[in-house]
Amino acid sequence: MDNIYIITTAVLSLILGIMVGRYLLLKVKAKEFEEKAAAFLKEAKIKAETVRKEKELQAKEKYLQLKSKFEEEANKKKNILVTNEAKLKQKEQNINKTIEQVKRKEAEINQLQEKLKTQSEVLNRKKEESEKLLRSQVSQLEKIANMTAEEAKLQLTEALKTEAQAHANAYIKDIMEEAKLTASKKSKKLVIEAIQRNATEHAIENCVSVFNIDTDEIKGKIIGREGRNIRTLEAATGVEIIVDDTPEAIIISGFDPVRREIARLALHRLVSDGRIHPARIEEIVAKVKKQINEEIIDIGERTAIDLGIHGLHPELIKLVGRMRFRSSYGQNLLQHSREVANLCALLAAELGLNVKLAKRAGLLHDIGKVVPEEPESPHAILGMELAKKYKEHPDVCNAIGAHHDEIEMTSMISPIIQACDAISGSRPGARREVMESYIKRLKALEDTAVAFDGVLKCYAIQAGRELRVIADAENVSDERANMLSFEIAQKIEKEMQYPGQIKVTVIREMRAVNFAK
Repeated sequence: MDNIYIITTAVLSLILGIMVGRYLLLKVKAKEFEEKAAAFLKEAKIKAETVRKEKELQAKEKYLQLKSKFEEEANKKKNILVTNEAKLKQKEQNINKTIEQVKRKEAEINQLQEKLKTQSEVLNRKKEESEKLLRSQVSQLEKIANMTAEEAKLQLTEALKTEAQAHANAYIKDIMEEAKLTASKKSKKLVIEAIQRNATEHAIENCVSVFNIDTDEIKGKIIGREGRNIRTLEAATGVEIIVDDTPEAIIISGFDPVRREIARLALHRLVSDGRIHPARIEEIVAKVKKQINEEIIDIGERTAIDLGIHGLHPELIKLVGRMRFRSSYGQNLLQHSREVANLCALLAAELGLNVKLAKRAGLLHDIGKVVPEEPESPHAILGMELAKKYKEHPDVCNAIGAHHDEIEMTSMISPIIQACDAISGSRPGARREVMESYIKRLKALEDTAVAFDGVLKCYAIQAGRELRVIADAENVSDERANMLSFEIAQKIEKEMQYPGQIKVTVIREMRAVNFAK
């Protein structure tokens, strides 16, 4: 029993010792954990304090950057305001100077008006005195001559009329005799002048196209029997076809580039097809004219797309395409208009104006030059009316109409268009004044003949040395065709100025057409 008690006591003591040891161990570990927790908390506080200081520094730096940027922008705006204020002051000074000049001009005008009024009164008095003197002299002459002034006037008029007719008849006779004597000399001189005109470089460049052929045998087909093919082609296209000894080439001459292009394409199709006769020629020319019209529309659309201009009316697009075949003072009109449009866009962007409207007005500013009807109005006014008709912006319409000062400028882009038009036209090599006057003279020749009754079509050929007139065979007889040629020649002599002489050829061709059904 005692042994059991001792063993039990020993076991309990051992268990109690183990438990006490574990308790002491746990207590030590708890103290270590508290120390670690306190150290971690202290480290966390230190890190938090470091992060807070870093964020404060970043915030201060951001604040300083924003403050510096704001001050910089404020200084820029302040400088702009100062500059604008200086400009306004300068403009105000200029306006004041202008007002002073206007006042001085008004004072000068008032003085001139007073002087003119005084002089007018003096002239009226002198006029009254002279009229009284004239009436007294007339009455004295009537008493001396025993006839009234009206009777003397009629008698004198009849005498002068008879004498003038006699002198005129003698003068005409002398002129005709002198013309017969000097015809050979004058004809040689005219030939020399014609050769000199045709030798001009820009006339060749702008009025002649060369159609190349494979062999010279094709020339005979183009001429046709007794020249009927070439006459039909010239009548249908309005150009002169020159078939000479030039190897493998046919020359197409005409001042209108659209006509020359139609003739060139028609010749190309006829030669490629091989069937060349009058009916085929007229059919091909009609098809080529349709093709050229489609090409004109395509050129206008591509130009608008290239320049980034949208919403143009189809008729305006056609007119833009026609610019490709029109020159102004030797400068291609479409190239000039594209150049003006790009210049206007640059200037408008620099001035802070509407770039799209400026570019649109630059492209359309010379649209009045390509109107087929050729009215008497200036091209700027005509272009403005077209732009209004097709609902263009009022600023664009004003810029077109005012670019040659025909109307007052009411839009900010109007002076830009005027300036860019001058820049494009005045740059070295842009224009040739002689070519423009030459084209206008040939156009005036055609318009002069078309004005006569019975004239269907008219073409100026051979650089303006010949005017070929197509008469209406139903309304114009052979005798009337002869008189028509004489009347057109007389009107050209009276109304136009030109070097050398112009041959007027009236063609009266009768055609009878029926259909077998």
